[in-house]
Amino acid sequence: MARAHLTLNPAFTIGPVRRRLFGGFVEHLGRHVYDGIHEPGHPSAGPDGFRRDVIELVKELGVTTVRYPGGNFVSGYHWEDGVGPVAERPRRLDLAWHSTETNEVGLHEFQNWLDQVGGELMLAVNLGTRGPKEALDLVEYANVPSGTARAAQRAANGRQEPFGITMWCLGNEMDGPWQLGHRNAEDYGKLAAMTAKAMRQVDRNLELVVCGSSSRSMPTFGEWERVVLEHTYEDVDYISCHAYYEERDGDLASFLASGVDMDAFIEAVVATVDHVRALKRSDKRIDISFDEWNVWYLTRWLEQSRTFTIDDWPVAPRLLEDVYSVADAVTLGGLLISLLNHADRVASASLAQLVNVIAPIMTEPGGPAWRQTTFFPFSVTARAARGTALKVALDADATTTAAYGAVPVVAAAATVDGCSVSVFLQNRHTTEATSVTIDLSAFAVSGTVTARGVWDEDVYAVNDVRDTERVRLRTNDTAALADGVLTMELPPVSWTAVTVA
Repeated sequence: MARAHLTLNPAFTIGPVRRRLFGGFVEHLGRHVYDGIHEPGHPSAGPDGFRRDVIELVKELGVTTVRYPGGNFVSGYHWEDGVGPVAERPRRLDLAWHSTETNEVGLHEFQNWLDQVGGELMLAVNLGTRGPKEALDLVEYANVPSGTARAAQRAANGRQEPFGITMWCLGNEMDGPWQLGHRNAEDYGKLAAMTAKAMRQVDRNLELVVCGSSSRSMPTFGEWERVVLEHTYEDVDYISCHAYYEERDGDLASFLASGVDMDAFIEAVVATVDHVRALKRSDKRIDISFDEWNVWYLTRWLEQSRTFTIDDWPVAPRLLEDVYSVADAVTLGGLLISLLNHADRVASASLAQLVNVIAPIMTEPGGPAWRQTTFFPFSVTARAARGTALKVALDADATTTAAYGAVPVVAAAATVDGCSVSVFLQNRHTTEATSVTIDLSAFAVSGTVTARGVWDEDVYAVNDVRDTERVRLRTNDTAALADGVLTMELPPVSWTAVTVA
């Protein structure tokens, strides 16, 4: 059996766990909006057409800030198409996902859904095919209380009070050649700076996210961040990171260690941000909005992609509907550990996405909604990770991976909130259990120990429409506290959250 020893101390902190760390992402893509969150004919749908069973699951998931409406979709989107009487809204071609967008759900409807979920709207503006003028119009429409044409238009469309949207994304993945309106770093940096300055002239309280690299593997990674920030540093508050992970060629060990890559990604972006800060002699600190992250079998999807024709533009086709396994959930739990361990610089993060599309929640038209395996680590962490993130002193055996070499057999993060300490643990070993001891003697803990997680003898077990509850949260009965030391045994390929109060 492998072994790991952790030492925690309340004096050694990383930073506050900001609630935006547990955000989500809703894009007009596939069956996410239509047939996902919005299905007027469903038995659970309210008068607004939104499925109440999905709303309850999203609330249970614990999502805070939700990025909308994209994603690649936003680079061809006209926000004006999604306001006003629904019957009069135009149907448009969605070039990003080769679909037809009906515009039945737009800004007003989505905000109403968010009000029911209890989330904060993070709105993206189109800097692919549009620019500062359209962004200014949207800020005026959304945030100016009254006295202007756009504010009057909003009131006429049924919302007298402004939306009061604080967090805005300046486009999406503008480094990607697949993006409508793709630009090089120099051109995008100038456009983003121009747009940011203009938006702040309308509302000085906006928090703006500039596009970083769409992945660490992009050939322009690093240089993109440097150039963009040299143009925008004093005009924005965050720079974005996007990362997706998948098991490749049966290499489960490397897949489980995906957090190693996420750690390196975050640390490289922070280094670049701080380099530009030093060059500019600025007192301002820019943090990270990791506003797309998840397990996504992108390679599989690319292999299955078909050739579209000019007369083939389906409405809400089934796209990117990955079915997640226990191994996927354990890996996602490991990525959450990486985010917590960088809570000082990762101010916001968005699990991409929420429903049907690479999502923790799945639905069938007219049928059930259910939790995928990845639902569990996110929902537990969103509730248990509160207060302050702590530095974990980890002494652990190593396990070997093809992609990252030797890595600690256990990944761990911890938080403290008053008298409650939570520790999040991933056992990366594919075949062996790991014996863990956690020194909590520096804390005044002696009460209840709760340990829950995800593991299974079949690491590829899934929840699907045939069996929506095959995989559930499990209780780790080996967890015990004595004399300030917590001991427990972690099954192979497992993710566990243990709270001591």
